[in-house]
Amino acid sequence: MDINFRFAIVSDLHIALPHTIWDHPSRFHLVEVSIPAFESVLEHLTQLDLDFLLIPGDLTQHGEPENHAWLANRLSQLPFPVYVIPGNHDVPVLSANEQSIGFADFPHYYRKFGYENPHQPYYNCQILPGVRLIGLNSNTFDEDGKQIGRLDQQQFQWLETELAKINNDLVLVMVHHNVVEHLPNQSNHPMANRYMLENAPELIKLLRKHGVRLVFTGHLHVQDVACGDGVYDITTGSLVSYPHPYRVLEFERDHLGKEWLQIVSHRVESVPDFPNLQESSKQWMGDRSFPFLIKLLTLPPLNLPLIQAQQLAPDLRDFWATIADGDAVIDYPNFPLEVRRYIQKYSAVTHTGHPSPIDNNSKLLLGNWELGIGNW
Repeated sequence: MDINFRFAIVSDLHIALPHTIWDHPSRFHLVEVSIPAFESVLEHLTQLDLDFLLIPGDLTQHGEPENHAWLANRLSQLPFPVYVIPGNHDVPVLSANEQSIGFADFPHYYRKFGYENPHQPYYNCQILPGVRLIGLNSNTFDEDGKQIGRLDQQQFQWLETELAKINNDLVLVMVHHNVVEHLPNQSNHPMANRYMLENAPELIKLLRKHGVRLVFTGHLHVQDVACGDGVYDITTGSLVSYPHPYRVLEFERDHLGKEWLQIVSHRVESVPDFPNLQESSKQWMGDRSFPFLIKLLTLPPLNLPLIQAQQLAPDLRDFWATIADGDAVIDYPNFPLEVRRYIQKYSAVTHTGHPSPIDNNSKLLLGNWELGIGNW
């Protein structure tokens, strides 16, 4: 059957009411703009003929009950359906404490937004005729209460059962942690692996088995489109981090069965207290980049001496902002050859080294690897 629909993605909102904002000198998140930026996005989206909105996690600053309540109320006022999942910031603790809600509390706040069964932290719902959305929970806790990005075995069994029952419906999957690598060797890099789902290969294998091609993620705070084993992971940058992006997408399946996904990205350019948000946000990120860059340069695989890292780091001030922007082409010809080649790996290029600017605006023929999806 022919299927055509339009939807939007806004990710990692980190909603923080003014009196709840807590600061840290090295945070990249500009949570001060969370609410005005979201309102700006909603002003645009409500003018479009949207079928639904997806928010793939980190809805709040750090799981504060007031921020969850504010967001749930605001979403209930929108003229289109909204579907959410929890990010690591939404359920940072297993049991509620003086700051954050408990893990089991999350679905109760969002019963109107996917969680018809509030006793289960994941769901499968029909969102349009012939279209299903599976919202997964990638937040688990070990015996010491430490949060881990992983699907537990019970959820895996549920997912396999649900997928096996679906016949001809198009299935979309939303999960907070990345399931396909968006950065070089992301699964094993000591700084980047925490953004990956620990058991991503098992999930990819299961999705591929059942013909699921589209996964929508957040968490990494970058604009990127990647593909692994025929599964496309479209991750969307954070609304409170440069470049403050969001996406409008259109899916089309024609009478021959060909499937297309058109992606158009937008940015919040200005909010009342930050009239030049793009410029000031990039400056904010650059001002806080030095400790991050020192780690990147001194940890594997580069393992540079601290003195050399300190010399190179100032030139990389806008490195992460460039990655977050999407469609990056990066080169530092004056760097030592080993470092230069490593940094080049973060560019959005095909296997053959040609630029592939598809992270922000593109039309993907699903299943066509020749498009050069991803940063390789």
